[in-house]
Amino acid sequence: MSLLFEAGARPCAADIRALAKGDVPFSISIDPSVDGTADEGWVELLVNGLTFDLTGLAPFPAAEMPCANHYYGLSEGFPQLSLEAITLVPGPHLTAGGIMFPVVRGLAALAADLTDLPRVQGVVWHPAHAVSEPAYFQRGVTSWIEGGPFPGLGLTALITNSDGSMQSDGLALFTGQELHLPADVTGDGAEGAKLALRILNWLVEHGKIEQNVTFTGPSGEPMGVEPVENSGMLRVWRGTR
Repeated sequence: MSLLFEAGARPCAADIRALAKGDVPFSISIDPSVDGTADEGWVELLVNGLTFDLTGLAPFPAAEMPCANHYYGLSEGFPQLSLEAITLVPGPHLTAGGIMFPVVRGLAALAADLTDLPRVQGVVWHPAHAVSEPAYFQRGVTSWIEGGPFPGLGLTALITNSDGSMQSDGLALFTGQELHLPADVTGDGAEGAKLALRILNWLVEHGKIEQNVTFTGPSGEPMGVEPVENSGMLRVWRGTR
């Protein structure tokens, strides 16, 4: 995850320390700028027993600008390339065996807290190639952490293909699979997006799908989700099988 700032407005380690002293659920576990070692533009943050590295802090070089082409709460004219990034990643010991769901959830929650830093322009969730308006991101993630629906537009993204079909981007981080809705399922764009978000929420709650799952669609019609063999893709169908 990256936070974007105007050039020259990235926070320094002291800004992170000031935020950590407020009403937030994280603390700083390592801060080279005050721990007797050389300041290198990063700190380690601790939340719920999990550690995350925040890099690219001023006055040191910014983190690499992530690729993002889905915009939520922002216009497509968002000046991403003129901004600078700081980046939050799980600590090395958390990713040794692959990123687990509690780590991803902790990363999202910590990212939402960091949007309280001054002058944040956007939040980039790397796996979905999505950049969100900070308050939009914070509301969605905070609601999810408190038991609300999964913020599908922000922690994942929806892509509409030229044939009218729709697929997710970034769901695999949570479930190991992406979702595909054929054109005959999506209907108009708004209908397809609503259906996709409902299914995304269910999939994040239930995890990887190994066999066909049937359910009742929004109009009472039979629907289902089935894994496409050896593709890492789930396909939605409508009707009876």
